[in-house]
Amino acid sequence: MISIRNISKRYGAGSRSILAVDGVSLEVNAGEVLGFLGPNGAGKSTTMKMVTGFLTPTSGSAVVCGRDVVDDPVGVKSVIGYLPEGAPNYPDMTPAAFLDFIGQIRGFKGSEKKRKIDAVVERVHIGGVMRQPIETLSKGFKRRVGLAQAMLHEPPVLILDEPTDGLDPNQKHEVRNVIRELASRGDVNSGRAVVLSTHILEEVEAVCTRAVIIAKGKVLVDGTPAQLRSMSKYHNAVTLTVIPPLNAGGEPLNIAKEFAAITWVADVEDQGVRHVPVSAAGPGGPRQTCTLVPRGGRPLLADVTSFAKGRGWTIETIAVEGGRLDDVFREMTMRDREPARETMKAGGAR
Repeated sequence: MISIRNISKRYGAGSRSILAVDGVSLEVNAGEVLGFLGPNGAGKSTTMKMVTGFLTPTSGSAVVCGRDVVDDPVGVKSVIGYLPEGAPNYPDMTPAAFLDFIGQIRGFKGSEKKRKIDAVVERVHIGGVMRQPIETLSKGFKRRVGLAQAMLHEPPVLILDEPTDGLDPNQKHEVRNVIRELASRGDVNSGRAVVLSTHILEEVEAVCTRAVIIAKGKVLVDGTPAQLRSMSKYHNAVTLTVIPPLNAGGEPLNIAKEFAAITWVADVEDQGVRHVPVSAAGPGGPRQTCTLVPRGGRPLLADVTSFAKGRGWTIETIAVEGGRLDDVFREMTMRDREPARETMKAGGAR
């Protein structure tokens, strides 16, 4: 659906020029919801603007549904629904007038135009503000109006730049449900692909089937959310709460230090000791919680439970982590990268 080959964008010329996007290559297939991640200034919005034909690439190519963004920019726009960053619109218009205008631009007339507007208004829940000037709407409703115009013509490709920016938790939930619904229709038969730019990692977990992390204009990692989590140092980490035995002095034994002796434990994060009062639910006394970080992502659960059982410790709670996206995002985007370093494919070689 989208094929990007070594695309770059440079602003300015000479020594003061800025390379905003530096040789990005990726493909988005039918049925995928791609999360496009990166810190502010990473090149996400510039890449999206080149894919949608709003910016001309300095070099490289982008093809959407068989249409080249340079040779056929209008054709590309006909198959894309685009929600730009900030959801720009005409502030003096009402949503009703704005969507009617967009419907005309998309070539719809009469009952067909009305049907499409009614459907998208119901989907993004803006029926109550259709007659208010857009400039009087909250940031969240402005964002929904922008989403409505992107979806109006039922495009095979949706490109959404920060679609939940400014929404409250309930509104975010609703918009994510809409994106999930669109994705569920995005199979090889219906031919829909969604690209979602965001810096909210929770969004990737909620709706994306794949994620790309970009920084300084380059793609750093590309994989499913599960593959990205597996790159976290917390992949297969074990967090447990233990009722520690008392030492000879009557003080709770520091079990965090004891767990550090396990061969495959790379680090122990001690979350401290808390005291629980005696109750009908169970015995009182000290409880110590710690997280055991594995060496090389090795599964630790069996080793940890065997270690504790062998010492007669009581494990109150225990959980295994799949990994933390925020940990991977931070580690990938903040490290100093060598110019010759290759892109990392999640789950594969560098």
